[in-house]
Amino acid sequence: MEKDKEQIKAEKEKEKEKKKAAAARARRERPNFGEYMRGVRTEIKKVVWPTRKEMGSFTVVVLLACAFFAILFAAVDSAFLAALKAVLGITLG
Repeated sequence: MEKDKEQIKAEKEKEKEKKKAAAARARRERPNFGEYMRGVRTEIKKVVWPTRKEMGSFTVVVLLACAFFAILFAAVDSAFLAALKAVLGITLG
């Protein structure tokens, strides 16, 4: 019984040491703010930005898709409401 307690205590100590080592490693690997901003700038330079014409066409596509789905959801909602009213026998008025 005494040996089990010692063994458990030793395991807990090992876990604490592992956590401390992992935290120290994470602190070392984390860049400071300046390095972070340099990395952001580097990644932003890799982005291929759309042209004005492409942006216009993308905007039209998004607006049309939004309108389509708004109409679709309204139709499904109305149909579901009509079916529910018919099943439950609900009338307004």
